[in-house]
Amino acid sequence: MGESEEMIPKVGNTSIPFVNVDLEDAIEEMPQIIKEYATGFYLNKRLIKTILYSNDVTVISNTDADAILNVYPYTPNTRILQAVSLVATSSIIFAGIGGGLTNGVRSARLGVFAEEHGARAVVLNGPTDLETVLEVDKRVRLPIIYTVVNDNSMLQDFVDAGVQIFNVAAGIETARLVKKIRKQFPDMAIIASGGKNEEQILETIRSGANAITITDDGFSRRRFAEKMGHYREQQRKGK
Repeated sequence: MGESEEMIPKVGNTSIPFVNVDLEDAIEEMPQIIKEYATGFYLNKRLIKTILYSNDVTVISNTDADAILNVYPYTPNTRILQAVSLVATSSIIFAGIGGGLTNGVRSARLGVFAEEHGARAVVLNGPTDLETVLEVDKRVRLPIIYTVVNDNSMLQDFVDAGVQIFNVAAGIETARLVKKIRKQFPDMAIIASGGKNEEQILETIRSGANAITITDDGFSRRRFAEKMGHYREQQRKGK
């Protein structure tokens, strides 16, 4: 046995201990099936598999998701990103910077703001034109995520313009579209919406998605209802 081996301490138990704090027992955990079966993709040496699509700061601050997809159906607002960045202490942020009515130089300026406030990638919506992608790529040093909503997009043109990650959000057509994109771009990082159950999530992963987005469809409301029910039951029992 060499000297380096002798210096390594012997460990009797190789299992991983779990230490939980009661104050943090309400963490919104991402589906285990994603963690087990998705390959993920590396973003600046950080492995991304699970992505939470939410703008609820209470949920964002209480999730084990690897990243937060911060997009919404309103004009991009820097104050929203500021609020999210304050609470997303454990997850990295993918910040929406427009692509529809908000485009061109305005999207690029939002991208610069996102970069300065800790985002790790910027997201452009489906209607984005190539000029906007080129403008963002020129001004922002973060990876550009392009949201694919159908199979009519000339994806190679967007890759040539600076897109590095695809975000597939095509409803019931998502898995089919992921499979088509993966065939065309075997080495591209692909994010995709996961659907409503484990079967749909697994189908999307098998089609070629590296990471899965889970939509916050009322996590906070459901969690609060559960807690209130528990409190009422405690009162009924006189505890």
